[in-house]
Amino acid sequence: MDSDKDKWYCISNPNQVNSPALLVYPDRIEENIERLIASVSDKSLLRPHVKTYKMPGIVRLLIKHGIRKFKCATIAEVEMTAGCGPDEVLLTYQPVGPNIRRFFELRKRFPEVAISCIADCEKIVRQLSEKAVEFNDKAGVWIDINVGMNRTGIAPGDEAIRLFRLVSDLPGLKAEGLHIYDGHIHESDYSLRKCLCDEAWATAEPMIAELKSGYGKLRIIAGGTPTFPFHAAKEGIETSPGTAVLWDYGYSSAFADLDFLHAAVLFTRVISKPGKDLICIDLGTKAVASEMTHPRIKLIGLSDYEFVAHNEEHLVIRTAKADSIEQGDELYCIPFHICPTVDRYDKVSVVRDGMVTEEWKVEARTRQITV
Repeated sequence: MDSDKDKWYCISNPNQVNSPALLVYPDRIEENIERLIASVSDKSLLRPHVKTYKMPGIVRLLIKHGIRKFKCATIAEVEMTAGCGPDEVLLTYQPVGPNIRRFFELRKRFPEVAISCIADCEKIVRQLSEKAVEFNDKAGVWIDINVGMNRTGIAPGDEAIRLFRLVSDLPGLKAEGLHIYDGHIHESDYSLRKCLCDEAWATAEPMIAELKSGYGKLRIIAGGTPTFPFHAAKEGIETSPGTAVLWDYGYSSAFADLDFLHAAVLFTRVISKPGKDLICIDLGTKAVASEMTHPRIKLIGLSDYEFVAHNEEHLVIRTAKADSIEQGDELYCIPFHICPTVDRYDKVSVVRDGMVTEEWKVEARTRQITV
C-alpha cells in the first residue's frame, strides 16, 4: 500500500475538476505495465483483460509497451479494443442471441484483428458455425473450461474434448485452444492460493495431454490477476491479469506478493457536516463500486473513521477529525474494487505531473458502441 505521506495522488488544479471524479495516472499505469512484463518470460504471453479500465487510452499504453493481445467481457469492449489496433482480441463471454451476429460483424469490420470468442456447449458452437458460414468467415473459438468457479464453462474431460473436436470439424470455425479461468481462487495466503491453483489446474491436465497428442501445439489462456504468476511459470501459457494495470485497495490489502502501484484514485469533496463527528462526501453508490459491504474505499490521509450511511449521492463518515475538515474540502480515496468503479464514469481525469491535463473517455462502459 502506498504511504499516506507520499502525496503522489494530489492534484494542483482541483478547482478545475468536478467531483466526484476518477483520476488516473499514466506514469503509474506504465510502471504497472512494466512490472507485468517483468513477471513473465515473454510479453507475448500476456493477454490483459480490458474489463478493468474499458478505455482506449489505457489499451494504447499497453500496446505501446508491446502487449498486443487482449481479453474482453462485452461486445462493446471488443469493438473499443479492436479499434486500437491490437493483434488479437478474445471475447471471454460466450455469445448468445444477437451477440453472435454482432461478433461476426466486428470480425468483418476489423479484418486485421484476430477476434475470437469462447464457447462451452454444442448448441452455441453450432450457431456460431451457421453464422460463420452466412458471413463467409472462419472464426476462432476457445473452449471455456470450468475448473471450479462454476460460473461458465464445461468440466474438463471427454465432453470438453468432444466439443473441441466439433469446433475443429464444423465449417467456418477454428479451434484456437482452451480458456481456463480460476477466478474463484483469491486466498490471501500465497502458499494456499498456489496450492488451490495447482489443484484446479490438475483437473484439466489429462484433457490437455490428450488434446496435445491429437492436435499438437495447444494454446491455453489461464488465470486472472491473483493466479497469473503461477500460470506464468508454466511454459507457453497465456495469462490475463486485468486489475494489475490500475490496482485497487481490495487487491493491495489481500495480495502482499503482488507488487503494483495504485494508479486510479477517487476525488471527492465534503458537502456537509450533518452532526457531531460526521462529514458527508459526494461519493455515493453511483460513484463507487458498491456491490460489496464496506470498506468500499480507503480514505488517503485519514484514519480512525467509520462509514455510517451510503446512499445514491451521499457517503456519511464518522471521524474524530471532523472539526478540522470543512465543507468543500477535497479528499482522495483508493477504491476497494476498481473494475466496477471505472464503469461508473463516462470519462476519467488524467493526471500528469500533479495536474489534471485532459480526460479519457471510458468508451466501452456502454453496452453498444456502433455494432
